Formats: sequence, structure tokens, C-alpha cells
Amino acid sequence: MPDAYGLSMALGPGPVLDETAARFALLGDPTRLHLLSLLLERGECSVGELADAAAISTANASQHLRRLMLGGILGRRRAGSQVYYRVVERTIEQLCAIVCASVQDRARLLVTAEPDS
Repeated sequence: MPDAYGLSMALGPGPVLDETAARFALLGDPTRLHLLSLLLERGECSVGELADAAAISTANASQHLRRLMLGGILGRRRAGSQVYYRVVERTIEQLCAIVCASVQDRARLLVTAEPDS
């Protein structure tokens, strides 16, 4: 049955369930989520630009970006010695927006539910 977003999550055992779990696992790392957020905000960026913005090493950024690319979320291109990444998965921004809104709603509920000191 579709939810409030008009989406349905009818998954049974099998390859679709496995791929869905792999996608969520891929997005479950805070560094990868931060890099993805930067790309959604800025558009195509070099590995160095993303590493600087995320305050991580270029090697670390490169490893995380490669995993996102192998997972089908990012695309890349080379220009000389530079490697540039961009978001290619068309639904990822909507997925992130839904999850972030849900987390923010939950945080607000927790704050308002706290007893006064």
C-alpha cells in the first residue's frame, strides 16, 4: 500500500531486497552521506574540493566516492590528473530529503517530550 509520499515498500526475499539493503548500507556511513550532501548542494566537484569541504584526506574522500560510484549513485570523469564526481542516481536527492525530514521531525518530538529540569 502506498504511503504518504505515494511510495510502496513491497519487498520479499531475493535480489531486490539484497540490493535495497546494500543501498541503505552504502548510505549509512556519515562521511559518505556528507560527501553526497556536498555534491547535491554544489554539483560536480573534484575529489580535492570535496576532501577540503569535508575536512578529510583526499585518499579518504576518494575511497568513499569510489564506493558511491560503484553503488550507482555517483558518476565520475577525468580531466588530466583531476577526477570529478557528480550525482547520477536521479532519486537519491528525494530519498535523502525524506529521511532527513523524518530524522528532523523525530528530533523535534524528542526535544518537546523532554521533561523540564
